[in-house]
Amino acid sequence: MTQRIVMAGAGSIGCFVGGVLALAGRDVALLGRGALAQRISREGLHVSDNDGLDAHLTPQQAPMHVDPACLTRAEVIFVTVKSGATAEMGKIIADHAPEDSIVVSLQNGVTNAEVLRAALPHHDVRAGMVGFNAVQTPDGRFHRATSGPLMAERGDPSLRDLFESAALTLDERADLKPVQYGKLLINLNNALNALSGIPLKTQLEQRDWRRLMADQIEEGIAVLRAEGIDPEAATPIPSKWMPLLLRLPTALFKLVARQTFRIDPEARSSMAEDFDRGRKTEVEALQGAIIALADKHGIAVPLNRSVREAVRHVEAHGPRTFTPEELRA
Repeated sequence: MTQRIVMAGAGSIGCFVGGVLALAGRDVALLGRGALAQRISREGLHVSDNDGLDAHLTPQQAPMHVDPACLTRAEVIFVTVKSGATAEMGKIIADHAPEDSIVVSLQNGVTNAEVLRAALPHHDVRAGMVGFNAVQTPDGRFHRATSGPLMAERGDPSLRDLFESAALTLDERADLKPVQYGKLLINLNNALNALSGIPLKTQLEQRDWRRLMADQIEEGIAVLRAEGIDPEAATPIPSKWMPLLLRLPTALFKLVARQTFRIDPEARSSMAEDFDRGRKTEVEALQGAIIALADKHGIAVPLNRSVREAVRHVEAHGPRTFTPEELRA
């Protein structure tokens, strides 16, 4: 495949996916900003995962750009900005990218593809879903820290071959909405992990945090049922069984989880990184999406509301940690 690929919004996910594609010989450009863009332009890109990938790309192999003019030759654009910046990125793409380019949203939340379609009525816009966690490690790597699939809406032409011989595969689906909502339920833990102040693996080994996550997911399942949505899990565990799994005694939970998915000790949620960097979070695209549907159907979701308020508190006043009991209160 010779398509020119641009990762629009090169943070943890954009840099990891872009780096993996560049390692497979694809023509990849990164569009970013700030200190991160400066560092990659100077030092290159280092990507790793739990399966043995550990590779460094030179600045020439994965060039970083701050000027959106890099979009003028783009044939495939993967949008990886935070949900709140989707409309802005849509306008940038509209101003610079060819109308025959394919635009894929690899973002949290369930409405970003719709926002992009509104901004890009002449482009082929496809929803996507990243089922794994990617983090920036203290030594500068972009590290895939959990297992999980990469998915996109099926279209013509197919994008699956872009990932041939790469350390990632792309699964294409005709209807991605059930999987997006299944991921949304799991992503409700993004905020819990950030508010806990501890690594994801450590958090999930504590039953009180898992029970809180289970109760949040049950609130989410109730509002999705009212909306007529049957969520499909991105993991082998069906969404409706996830609360039961999370409430198991820790020893039994660890046994089942070890056979189902992998979590690196370095893994933390993207919202935890937002807290560290003083950035606005995606809580409105996560808890906020559940709360909006709950309001529509008159369903009580007290835990999701409490977690959203705690995140807003951190956004307004700076980092602090919470206990499960504080969030329930």
